[in-house]
Order: sequence, then structure tokens, then C-alpha cells
Amino acid sequence: MDAYVKQDIQNNIATIEFFHPEQNSLPGNILAQLAQTITDAGKNDEVKVIILKSGGDRTFCAGASFKELIAINDAETGKIFFSGFANVINAMRQCPKFIIGRIQGKTVGGGVGIAAATDYCMATQSASIKLSELNVGIGPFVVSPAIERKMGVSAMSQIAIDANNFYEAEWARSKGLYANVYESIEEMDTAVEASAKHLCTYNPEAMLEMKKIFWRGTDDWDTLLAERAAISGRLVLSDFTKETLKKFKV
Repeated sequence: MDAYVKQDIQNNIATIEFFHPEQNSLPGNILAQLAQTITDAGKNDEVKVIILKSGGDRTFCAGASFKELIAINDAETGKIFFSGFANVINAMRQCPKFIIGRIQGKTVGGGVGIAAATDYCMATQSASIKLSELNVGIGPFVVSPAIERKMGVSAMSQIAIDANNFYEAEWARSKGLYANVYESIEEMDTAVEASAKHLCTYNPEAMLEMKKIFWRGTDDWDTLLAERAAISGRLVLSDFTKETLKKFKV
């Protein structure tokens, strides 16, 4: 199946779904489509609530495309590459509608950032998380502000440093990333749908004002995340990272 970003609007609920056949690892064009789709849904008066999900029943998101990462040869290209998730996170931050996250499986790197940028996130017990960036000589610079905002500095730094290991969904729930964890996808989907329907009964103006409060203090993120993308774009050209990435070239 080819990669896609699609949106379905039913009963004032916009369900935005992304997919890539390589474990939902996202190339730049899909990230750009995702950011734009979230922005458009936020401007659509028909939409009161957004559900954000990925296709498939296993990995929610394996981060950015590794093929594109390996192909980076200059700092500007690197900055553009790492700005992909920055643009998605900023679109979610600026979206005036509540975004419910539906996390059905493992999520890595940028995927953890997307989960953290949702306003209310539900997951299955299979939805363990990992920040693996240090393994290839960079760091989770772009996504760490969103993760820190949701989980705190201590939890964020723990998973950033312990880059080899997945952390269970229940641990992520205890640190604030997930609101609830369910035994099956079916149970989670029932809860996601019920939550979205219930939110549609609330005053949209009240939800907008609450969203502003939730994201208070992040007005500089357009600049901050661009600066973080530039750091990663520079580090990916380092001798250390180049040597590490050679191991993954086919």
C-alpha cells in the first residue's frame, strides 16, 4: 500500500490518518501533507474535534524516514528534513480544535513528539515508546519541547538518554503522555469515539480558550523548533553520525 494522509469528517469529527508502508516512518512530503491537513481541519467550521491516527495495527509511527536521513549531505537539507516533525507539532499547537491521539502500537522518535502534541491521548498496552536519536549521533532536539511539556524534564531526559530501550505504555501513562491505556485496539477505538462525540457537545469557544491555556508559554516554538532542527541538521553531518549511518546503508 502506498503512503498517504487522508481525512474523513463525520458528525463534526475530523479523523486524520497517516500511513507509510515502512512502519509508518514518515518522509518529508507526508509530514508536509499531515501538517497542512491539521491546519485545514482547524480552519474548517464544520470540524469541532480532531482524531489523529495512523494506518495499520502495529507501529503508530517509527519516526522520520531513515532513507531520507541517510541521504542528507548538507546542513540546509538537514534543517529542512528535521523541520518536518517541527511543522507537524506547530500545526497541532496552533490548531484551535482539541486533537485526540489514537496510538495503537509502538512509537519512536518523532512519533513520540506527535503523541505528546495531542491534547488528549489514548493508547493500547502495545504502545511503548522510545527516543532512539542518540544511537545515530543526533538527539531528539525537535520533539523534546513537546515531550517535556507533557511528561516533564525528568521523564523526557530519561528516555532520551536511555536510547536503546522501549518504555511500556503504562509507564508513559504514569508520566502523563497517555490519558488511558487499553488492552485492545477495539477497546481504545470505542473510547476514542465516545470521547470525540462527547467533546462535540461542548462550547467550541470554551474549548478554544482552554486550548490557549494548555499551550500557554509556547508562542516562541516556531522559532525554537526551527533552531532545534538546525542543530540536528548540523549534527547529522558530523563524522560520528556519518560513520554510524554507514552501518545502515544497503
